[in-house]
Amino acid sequence: MAATDFKDYYQILGVNKSATQEDIKKAFRKLARKYHPDVNQGNKEAEARFKEVNEAYEVLSDSEKRQKYDQFGQYWKQVGQGFPGGAGGVDMNGFDFGQYTSFDEFINELLGRFAGGNRGGRQSYSYRTSTNGGSGFSGFNDFGGFQDMGKASTTAQDSEATISLTYSEAFNGVQKRFNLGNETIDVRIPAGAKPGSRLRVRGKGAISPLNQSRGDLYLVVELANHPFFKFDDDNLVCEIQITPDEAVLGATIGVPTPDGMVDVKLPPGVRAGQSLRLRGKGWRNPKGDRSDQLVKIAIATPKDISPQEREYYQKIRDIRTFDPRSHLGQVKL
Repeated sequence: MAATDFKDYYQILGVNKSATQEDIKKAFRKLARKYHPDVNQGNKEAEARFKEVNEAYEVLSDSEKRQKYDQFGQYWKQVGQGFPGGAGGVDMNGFDFGQYTSFDEFINELLGRFAGGNRGGRQSYSYRTSTNGGSGFSGFNDFGGFQDMGKASTTAQDSEATISLTYSEAFNGVQKRFNLGNETIDVRIPAGAKPGSRLRVRGKGAISPLNQSRGDLYLVVELANHPFFKFDDDNLVCEIQITPDEAVLGATIGVPTPDGMVDVKLPPGVRAGQSLRLRGKGWRNPKGDRSDQLVKIAIATPKDISPQEREYYQKIRDIRTFDPRSHLGQVKL
């Protein structure tokens, strides 16, 4: 199959690569109804689209076929099979595959098994490559799988890896060890890395199969979920629960930050959903500056209270003058 014949099944169904099977099924049903021959009689374009939609769904709805398609793109059907045509091989833009007995053998020799696993306790990651200018390999899926292939490239190829860090490792900086096939490297992650940060490691990318030149390795940071902290752009966000009396009367409470606990003064009458800003207590950046930490307030209603607490809550209810629903009588359609 020539590169120009490649069909992006995800694009045909209008879903992204992370789509669930339910997402794929919904998209297929919607498009199948739209382009069905019964409602588009005589419309050749709709008939062609209907066939494409069915073809895409047939592959993406099958977990085994989808896995091969995600990894090898337009060449997924050749995986695990001998090349058709015997010694003549397959003509992919003039490239001679006749020397290989299978597509897997071609992949192994051309690219090598460059994707690292969690071997011996080392950091695991996935990678993809792209060429530095000109035509050639336009990209690879995770763990070295084809996305698309044009003319063989003579340029070095950059690799992109996803590295997972804890919040503590990203905030303070950390050194990680990677297994790149037969090579092990140590990489220093600077303090202040955020989700989506890209770190460049020169000369550690994929090797060109033609001239053995080597590109760079780009590490894309992702953070494991934290039970308390989250990101909002550059700022850190957390949620603190307070009691009803603290909300009414105000209080001084302890709030965790990346530096440890700090005292925060709650103003009387603070509302649920209101956010308090702790300036300079958020995430650090490579320059050493700090963003803010936003503390979102939630009011926790106690379920189990003592008889004395119940008595006092009843007294407050009996003498309360504030009615948050007083305006509802004016609401009309």
